[in-house]
Amino acid sequence: MTGPAFTKPPRFNHIAVSVERDLLDEAGRRDIVAFYGDLLGAAEHAEMTVDRARLVLGLHTHEQFFFIVGNDEPMRAPVGDHVGVSVSTLADFDEVARRAAAWRDRLPGEVELIDPAQEDFAGVLRLHSFYVRYRLPIMVEVQHFEFLASP
Repeated sequence: MTGPAFTKPPRFNHIAVSVERDLLDEAGRRDIVAFYGDLLGAAEHAEMTVDRARLVLGLHTHEQFFFIVGNDEPMRAPVGDHVGVSVSTLADFDEVARRAAAWRDRLPGEVELIDPAQEDFAGVLRLHSFYVRYRLPIMVEVQHFEFLASP
């Protein structure tokens, strides 16, 4: 391995995306927080909120967050561009997938959902995943790593 001899390895801590400023008005922020809060337990860092300019959504720790800014030229990303979030159990994965489908049904045309799928890797790993997007330019891939017994 090359690189510094870290005390602890670096870890991913945030993603920053830009959206149209009007998506970050009071109603837009409320909707984004409601969706990602229900889906992933994300919570607004209200002390960092700036109307039509910034929304920071924490994901269970101050070191993991979505940093969303209003911009006159917002980010555009094709389907497939995403940020990944993993959950610890298959039951958690199934619950988040159920919630995503319920939001899609509640808000047809507003919530993009690529249904859950799984990939098997040499009998060692079964990767469960689905993709969802709501009002952000990038999709969120939710994954569960199911480690299997060696053959």
